[in-house]
Amino acid sequence: MVRKIRKAAVIGSGVMGGGIAALLASAGIKTLMLDIVPFDLTEEEKKDPKARNRMVKAGYDNLLTIQPALLMQKKDIGLISIGNLEDDFDQLAECDWIVEVVVENLKVKQDLFARIDKVRKAGTVVSSNTSGIPLKAMSEGLSDDFRKHFLGTHFFNPVRYMHLLEIIPGEETDKDLLCFMADFGERILGKGIVWAKDTPNFVGNRIGVQGMVKTMQMMQEEGMTVTEVDALFGQAMGRPKTAMLKTADIVGLDTLGHVARNSYELISDEEEKKDFVLPDFFDQMLEKKMLGKKTQGGFYKTELTPEWKKVRKVINLDSLEYEDWQKVEFPCLQEAKKAKTLPDKIRAIVYGDDKGARFAWKVLADQLIYSALRIPEISDTIVEIDNAMKWGFNFEMGPFEAWDAIGVKESVAKMEADGLTVPAKVKDMLAADVTSFYKTENGKVSFYDFDTKGYKEVVVSESNISLAALKGSGKLVKTCDSASLVDLGDGVFCCEFHTKMNALNAEIIQFMDEAMDYVDENGVGLVIGNQAGGMPGAFSAGADLVQVGTAAKTDRLEEVDQMIRALHAVVQRETFSPFPVVAAPYGLALGGGCEVCLAADRIVAHAELYMGLVEIGVGLLPGGGGCKNLWKKAVNSIPSHVKDVDLSKFFIPTFMNIATAKVSMSAAQARAAGFLGPQDRIVFNRDLLIGEAKKEVLRMADAGYAPPAKKKLKVLGAAAEGMVNGEIFNMQSAGYVSEYDAFLARRIATVVGGGDVRTNSEVDEEVILNLEREAFIDFLKQEKTLARIEHMLKTGKPLRN
Repeated sequence: MVRKIRKAAVIGSGVMGGGIAALLASAGIKTLMLDIVPFDLTEEEKKDPKARNRMVKAGYDNLLTIQPALLMQKKDIGLISIGNLEDDFDQLAECDWIVEVVVENLKVKQDLFARIDKVRKAGTVVSSNTSGIPLKAMSEGLSDDFRKHFLGTHFFNPVRYMHLLEIIPGEETDKDLLCFMADFGERILGKGIVWAKDTPNFVGNRIGVQGMVKTMQMMQEEGMTVTEVDALFGQAMGRPKTAMLKTADIVGLDTLGHVARNSYELISDEEEKKDFVLPDFFDQMLEKKMLGKKTQGGFYKTELTPEWKKVRKVINLDSLEYEDWQKVEFPCLQEAKKAKTLPDKIRAIVYGDDKGARFAWKVLADQLIYSALRIPEISDTIVEIDNAMKWGFNFEMGPFEAWDAIGVKESVAKMEADGLTVPAKVKDMLAADVTSFYKTENGKVSFYDFDTKGYKEVVVSESNISLAALKGSGKLVKTCDSASLVDLGDGVFCCEFHTKMNALNAEIIQFMDEAMDYVDENGVGLVIGNQAGGMPGAFSAGADLVQVGTAAKTDRLEEVDQMIRALHAVVQRETFSPFPVVAAPYGLALGGGCEVCLAADRIVAHAELYMGLVEIGVGLLPGGGGCKNLWKKAVNSIPSHVKDVDLSKFFIPTFMNIATAKVSMSAAQARAAGFLGPQDRIVFNRDLLIGEAKKEVLRMADAGYAPPAKKKLKVLGAAAEGMVNGEIFNMQSAGYVSEYDAFLARRIATVVGGGDVRTNSEVDEEVILNLEREAFIDFLKQEKTLARIEHMLKTGKPLRN
């Protein structure tokens, strides 16, 4: 029998339960969401189905309003049905997977699972999202079939955006079922799977919360301030921009405190328990309801002055009063700024000799030792711990990857010099002349296994291709400062951007041309993609505004004109090359980044795609074929046998996408807006994106790929500007656009409309490209456009002038 999940159920409609239901629905799975009947109903309300569903309906309604959005697109809500645990419990018999997300109380969970056992059909998967209650205790006394199909599935919040899914097998869980759930979680739900053992708080929270609590203990001992700690443990150390204590504010100090206390209660080792004892100031903050973002104040707080100016405040841990935030400087941080790679940045910090460096070293050394001591207790390998911290806490490097970065041999010597006890397994590794936890050979990454005392290959999906690993094993074909060409195997190559935010510049344009020359001679197809870090990351945030703005200011518009001509030539070559070109965007795909995608034969996009032609925000219009290709996607969607078409119905949405700088909030929204076509694919797991794009290239090549024939485009013509005048007037009257926006928008309408020709005329693609280029140059001659560019470069925000 082939196992399938056609319908799922989520029991619990709070933030976590709602998030899981939203993810399932966004993945196209019918989902039943159940919650309890409210306790406080009147006798009359007890007979009212709406009143009985009040709790679950509130959770359902929250999915439509919560920000950041948990649904990929609002219409996904149609796949979620609701009910309560009394009237609708029998509907669970229709479900293939039932996820429990109720209160963390063993008795409540045991009673619920006993009821589920009576109604579920044989073979139905049942899982708990518990963060700490043992699976064995929850499933005690239940049927053999239930226990065979019972496991832990611990999602991280917010479910849509956090990559980590911990899978915890029960003692009797069927092995084939575990493989199925891991594959389903990775491919269908887009999660990174970490295999955890049924131990307190599993892997991510065990390591992550220990690190946070221990750091707070040390900061109290060392007299460090909140801002000093976060300055050290931010992006320079490969941690998220929110660093450590601001992250605690986002999570909620009450949630962090609950996990810490839960660990303390469940851990048996008395020495380890001490790592989870919260400092006095933390308990006082909990008492005062200083819980972080949810109460508008935790370690940080934002206040408004009478002039409505935001002022950042930070807590003084001695007085628990808020003070003005002050930037922190340590010599080690200055050295880290000079370093080009993350390993060099981390080394600059932890091997410095100032107060900040000494504290950072002390904290990191403790975290590394603690992580090593947890193997094999919480997981069998270092890979699970590293992935849990990267995917659940947004670290760029897990503990063992960070240990490699600072040098295992050098750091162990320093630890022992400081009187720290290094785990015997690590010392044994060094004694065997093994000096790193990971190594890469022939594009394959291997890890050191403490059990076998040797390296094992990191097992990943066939589609999980690492560009860094390939480049490290000799698969780098050619490179320059801005881009690289990487051999993906089987005749497929990847053109990878690596500028800041992967912004397009003249060097990338030239490199793309050279890359296509190489593929034409040596390959079967090209993927345009990269694997930059961050959440959501940037496939490409657009053109290099510094380059464009500087040329305009210094009266070198001829250079810009030549650059646009070159870009047009490249994107046209993308479209009409004799081999398939597949773009693999994720995260930010804005302006020029979007245009590179629109020109490709196919797009294989990550589900988290923020795509749009946003150039009007800096006083420009798409200059890389975006106007032409977005219109082309629209008119190409019209079946060829349909002759009598009202082009205005296609023109207005296309124009509005550009004139309002519309950006999708997901790949599903990008498809609805016309940026993705019906043949383009959406992949939920970003780790698989390059591999899936490669598969798409090979499928097209195997099918006997031939480039599309050049055809003229049907356009709206001179009627375009008149068509949009009403829309522009309404937006201007409502204050949504300025007079200058209106000026830009009218010219954009002329470009997309194909110029001064009759409605339904057919024009060569080059006609729209030339109109686009001429408008781009004309806009750069406008003072207000130059002001917008300068403001964006200075503030990162658009100027409405």
